[in-house]
Amino acid sequence: MSTKRLTGVTGLLVLLVILGAATMIISNLRLRVDLTADRLYTLSQGSRKILGELPVNVTMKLYYSASAADMPMGVKTYATKVQDLLKEYELAGRGRLTLELYDPKPDSDAEEWAQRYGVEPQQVNPFGMPVYFGLVAVAGEQTEVLAGFNPRNEPSLEYDLTRLVTRVAWPEKPVIGVLSTLEVFAPPANPMMMQQPQHRGWAAFRELRKDYVVREIPADATSIDDDVKTLVVVHPKNLSDETLYALDQFVLRGGRMMVCVDPFSVADMSANQPQNPMMQMGGGQAGPSTLGKLFEAWGIAFESGKVVADMAASTKLNAGDGRVDDNPAFLSLGKVNMASEELLTSQLTQVMLPFAGAIVDNTEQGMTFSALIKSSRDHSCDVDQMNAQFGMSAMRSQLNPDGNARVLAARLQGTFKTAFPHGVTDETTAATNAPAGHLSSGNSIVLVFGDTDFVDDRFCVQAIPTLFGNVMQPINDNLVLFGNAVEQLAGREELISVRSRGQFSRPFTRVDKLEAQAMQKWQAEEGRLEAALQETRQRLAELQQQKSGNERMIISREQQAEIEQFRKAQADTSKQLKEVRKSLNRDIERLGLQLKVANIVVMPLLVIAFGLFRGLKRRKN
Repeated sequence: MSTKRLTGVTGLLVLLVILGAATMIISNLRLRVDLTADRLYTLSQGSRKILGELPVNVTMKLYYSASAADMPMGVKTYATKVQDLLKEYELAGRGRLTLELYDPKPDSDAEEWAQRYGVEPQQVNPFGMPVYFGLVAVAGEQTEVLAGFNPRNEPSLEYDLTRLVTRVAWPEKPVIGVLSTLEVFAPPANPMMMQQPQHRGWAAFRELRKDYVVREIPADATSIDDDVKTLVVVHPKNLSDETLYALDQFVLRGGRMMVCVDPFSVADMSANQPQNPMMQMGGGQAGPSTLGKLFEAWGIAFESGKVVADMAASTKLNAGDGRVDDNPAFLSLGKVNMASEELLTSQLTQVMLPFAGAIVDNTEQGMTFSALIKSSRDHSCDVDQMNAQFGMSAMRSQLNPDGNARVLAARLQGTFKTAFPHGVTDETTAATNAPAGHLSSGNSIVLVFGDTDFVDDRFCVQAIPTLFGNVMQPINDNLVLFGNAVEQLAGREELISVRSRGQFSRPFTRVDKLEAQAMQKWQAEEGRLEAALQETRQRLAELQQQKSGNERMIISREQQAEIEQFRKAQADTSKQLKEVRKSLNRDIERLGLQLKVANIVVMPLLVIAFGLFRGLKRRKN
């Protein structure tokens, strides 16, 4: 073989080796760029911090039937995303976290271990073999399992994975107490009613049991156990002074509390009426809830007889008979209503608060009041609790925005003073001596929410039937808000930044603003029509009083003229109301057209112009 040919063959072999090595190196590099606005495809700081501080070695075992011919294409695509994200976890674990992949084929050791760990087999084909798609985390003797992945839960994927890691790395669970006058937990099983659907409790509290030791506190409790460090109080209606004193002393000894009060609780009203909650407004027996004496001692007020209405956050509700009621007391709040500087709320984009009340700051020195959620400033006001129950028509006359934003959720932090300086007074003996160990002040943190229904399943989740069974899918950020609040109080704040991610939809804030402005115009025109109607009625009554005898049964010429004048005014007002609606639709259509032009015409033109500019610049060079 000639020297030239040998050199050529040697060079070709070296090139192939270099290409092969380069391919292997590049295939293991994480070369990707996340261009989404909220960095949805990049590990959050919370996940990175947890993975970087792992006290033990963690092994993540992914059981996925990759070779199963029956595996749906959508699940295969999702499995690729899961594996890709788990590799990011392995890199962020810095040697403390190891990823293992298993294909549990029928009758294999991998399938036996998947079943032993609790990964659920799914029957995709009635005549085929079951498939697996689950994850197991192992750290020493600690084992936790994610029985099955579901593509519908992709927005919470990172949170689910990070929470799985924390469960095995830090297995100790804090004790959370829950005191509620509502049935938020599943009642004990009744063998006589096995054929009937059983109440499972609220999803928010079922989730609590996964990460905490949850202890139910009776609504008539006179003390809180010492090992309870965090307490969740939901709808504290008509609590006795003995129970209020127990809550008072719990906070003063340093216990942290989340309390949800309400001027009008739909859950309370419908406790014995399991119909559509949207159609139950009016005539309910639900009473307001508040902590009364405790709030006064802490320096806040809660207007239990008033409901916050915000025309910039109104919700369209089914009013029955095919009608839709645009209800401003049923609040659908967006990012603009959330405190952007607060970790608890900064990433929230959609929170629903049905018939919430306002929290008023009267705190003194030594206490910090931080607003977490607010209504809008220009479109909100207070309406009577009773009027709010009967929908838009009943509260319309009270919708008078005053330029003040209402606080719907707040944090109190600092030195709390007791509401019972002498203990609970015994009215029969007039005793005023405080019991042994009585505390008069203490440092703590209390989160106050002006609504209880936001964690009711009907207003935060929906059941979705899927290949992997029914899945409770969030319809807004209510569960995220609740989970963030508990985790901030219980001390695992790293998970908050993870839980608050994954919002792939964005509200149409410009459209919402246009609708709020149109509602105000509509309300003004209807108010003018109502005033004209009252004036006409009064004028007709005066003309009727001027008659005598049989004349009272006959419509006079003056009355006929008044009626005709009112009918004309009514027709003119109706026409103006239609114009308001048409103007709104035109504004929305114009906005949509602008977006289409920007996406279809302007952006391609900008790309072409940039290409021409670069081409001309390169030719000159």
